[in-house]
Amino acid sequence: MHAYIDYEALFAATPSPCLVLTPELVIVEANQCYSDTTGRTRDELVGRYMFDAFPTEHDAGLRGSRSLETSVRRAAVTRQRDIQGPMKYDIPVAGRPGEFEERYWSTITSPVLGSDGEAMLFVVRTEDVTAFVTHRAKEDPERYQAMEAELFARAKELHEINEELRRAYARERRVALTLQQAMLPAIDLEQRDDVAVRYLPSVDSLHVCGDWYELIELDEKRLAVAVGDVVGHGLSAAGVMGQLRSALSTAVQSLAQPAPALQALGRYALSVEGALASTAVQAVIDKSEQKITYSCAGHLPPVLLQPDGTVEFLDQATDPPLGLRTPGEPRPQAEQRYASGAILVLYTDGLIERRGEDIDDGLRRLADSVGRHGGLDPESLADRLLADLGVAGGAADDTALVVVRL
Repeated sequence: MHAYIDYEALFAATPSPCLVLTPELVIVEANQCYSDTTGRTRDELVGRYMFDAFPTEHDAGLRGSRSLETSVRRAAVTRQRDIQGPMKYDIPVAGRPGEFEERYWSTITSPVLGSDGEAMLFVVRTEDVTAFVTHRAKEDPERYQAMEAELFARAKELHEINEELRRAYARERRVALTLQQAMLPAIDLEQRDDVAVRYLPSVDSLHVCGDWYELIELDEKRLAVAVGDVVGHGLSAAGVMGQLRSALSTAVQSLAQPAPALQALGRYALSVEGALASTAVQAVIDKSEQKITYSCAGHLPPVLLQPDGTVEFLDQATDPPLGLRTPGEPRPQAEQRYASGAILVLYTDGLIERRGEDIDDGLRRLADSVGRHGGLDPESLADRLLADLGVAGGAADDTALVVVRL
């Protein structure tokens, strides 16, 4: 039997300076060796943008920051380790504002891939090679000056590569967003005051266009509401999103029940490249019977607020994501009664999930916000939820939200 390994303690004890960065270059972890090498405590590092923790007003710092940013972006695209030779990145002297200490670094950036194959974190191993470089400089000043010139030329080249990557990401983001907006349903909210919808694209150009929503009037008394989340990002995810949304829309209109509709969508997903492991929740609201029938395919549970203030999650019909269940086995379906004036909220994970935090914390914040603001109209409530959950200005992931007053 293998002994239990405390990987957090193992990372902390690693004898090489290591950082863990998000794609947005926010530091989420730093080991003790990194703190010792840079003279920064863990509290001064974790949670901060990399170049807020290490300002780049100094020219050598600016060149080094471009090199590191390019390395992270390249690792995100190639999904492979990116190795950088010595780069000059002078760091501020602790306690002496405006003063910088000459430092040289060699870095290896390793992407940590998520279940969708995209880079979600980056481990950056940084070796301080200042002593080696300065020793060689004393031995051979001319070679040192040549190396300095080479480093400057490399930094300039990396900056140009980085700018091209930025432009490429921006182009793909614009096209993907345009495609998604064209495929999302056009809901005439001016004709109804009982529904509010929101879609907020990711603020990160690497993560956009996987979330969707749908509302369909099945008849005068029944409203079908769905949200979903496609694995992956960019143009391919936007295309898959459009196919799944359209397929579920057709299925629920034909079958009129959530579970059979998701069953049909799961079969369809098997034939769509990039659709496996996508999630969705479908609900059918019957206003004549004051009843919600629902089924979840690996998706987060809807929230129901009753007029008496009771908040509950509709989690009695949860099943694996699309394409990841036993073929032919029926999906579960559940019913929930409600009183007139209740509120139903459907959402995607961008609303509640935060890196390094248990998902239950986000669910509790959502339930608390719905409970406190349930007396608002759907439009105002949607805005309040986004603000309370901290995503009104966008987040690291897409966010789709539907609020229905019953």
